[in-house]
Amino acid sequence: MPASQPRSRARDRNNVLNRAEFLSLNQPLKGNQESRSSSRKQSGQAGAAGAQNTSPKERRQSQQLPEEDCMQLNPSFKGIAFNSLLAIDICMSKRLGVCANRASSWGGARSMINLLGITGHGIPWIAGTLICLVKSSTLAGQEVLMNLLLALLLDIMIVAGLQKLAKRKGPYDINPGLLDYLTMDTYAFPAGHASRVAMLSKFFLNHLVLAIPLRILLVLWALCVGFSRVMIGRHHITDVLSGFVFGYLQFRLVELIWMSSNTCQMLISIW
Repeated sequence: MPASQPRSRARDRNNVLNRAEFLSLNQPLKGNQESRSSSRKQSGQAGAAGAQNTSPKERRQSQQLPEEDCMQLNPSFKGIAFNSLLAIDICMSKRLGVCANRASSWGGARSMINLLGITGHGIPWIAGTLICLVKSSTLAGQEVLMNLLLALLLDIMIVAGLQKLAKRKGPYDINPGLLDYLTMDTYAFPAGHASRVAMLSKFFLNHLVLAIPLRILLVLWALCVGFSRVMIGRHHITDVLSGFVFGYLQFRLVELIWMSSNTCQMLISIW
């Protein structure tokens, strides 16, 4: 032990860092540590006070903002494609709305376009079908008319349900007419007139014997009625195209549930 103490003292003397001018390097500054710790405590207390003052809703929003920013900065390819197609649809529909109001380029033809649209409305077709059904005296005619009435009622219910789900507005701020309210055709998607004329034209082509010129006129009538709804600013182009598709699907549905002559006679007798 006595020999080891002189050796340790000699090492301490030989160690350069133990000199007086280097003692500050070995010892941390108390003032800096205290200032840093005090600033950390103050910032921590301020953060805790701010966190207590903020409501839970604001905290959730602050936590969600980075994710929302990332979603906006990195949109998906499907989102970009859908928004681009939607913008093109709205732009083209507004350009084709040449009869949307009296001040439009074809504003003078608005009444004629509205008259063309009435030929594809549900109320006149239901009323005409009921009148023909009352005056019909053949079993085959009554069978076709009863199934046509079923198709018209299904069209109104299906289109009204789809429009309530989609709730899409038209390209122009145009209020629906009285006949539109009666058939619950108050929204844009899908176009009720387009679905109805597509279903009717396909129904007549399948169940009526028509000459070729009449068949061509029937198809042209359906196309004109459908796109007249774009011209008056009531529907978008995609609304009309989807209406044509839904009209064809409704025709296929009526063909699947086609009522036989006996069933039609039973319903007519009850009525």
